[in-house]
Amino acid sequence: MLTLSLLRHAKSSWKNPALPDRERPLNARGMGDAPVMGRAMSERGIDPELILCSTAQRTVDTLALVLPELKIEPKISYEDVLYHASPAEMLDMLRDIQPGASSVLLIGHNPEIQALALELIGAGPQELRERLAEKFPTGGLVVINFTAGLWSSVDVGSGSLSAFVTPKELRGEAG
Repeated sequence: MLTLSLLRHAKSSWKNPALPDRERPLNARGMGDAPVMGRAMSERGIDPELILCSTAQRTVDTLALVLPELKIEPKISYEDVLYHASPAEMLDMLRDIQPGASSVLLIGHNPEIQALALELIGAGPQELRERLAEKFPTGGLVVINFTAGLWSSVDVGSGSLSAFVTPKELRGEAG
């Protein structure tokens, strides 16, 4: 079985409007939420062997705060193409993963990461699927399992949604 975790970068700052989008850092809330999401991953046994991360500053910052919370030391690949890659491009990237990593974390951006999740999910709790279709908030984590043994076999609708966790729910806030 293969496990794909999709993490949307934590909340970013818009403090400097002159800063190019790719260079925006995390804001204070994002810096607080990212390690919380890392702990949540660790507590749920989500141990990625491989991490594919966009090279945008906010995704790199998110990963830097998630990493210390993980139980294992994954291989990390920073990928320029993940900066607003289409769902099809991300799926192609996943299909190119060689055998050896059965658990992968992809850190990216909306709306593309949400679209990828919705395309891959063919099964799973309806309530979680509806929440995900409605909103994939910053710092949100989706976990999708595939019965396929090889990433090259992963296809649209072939995954089962096993978790959808948001910083807001971990903070105990309603909504």
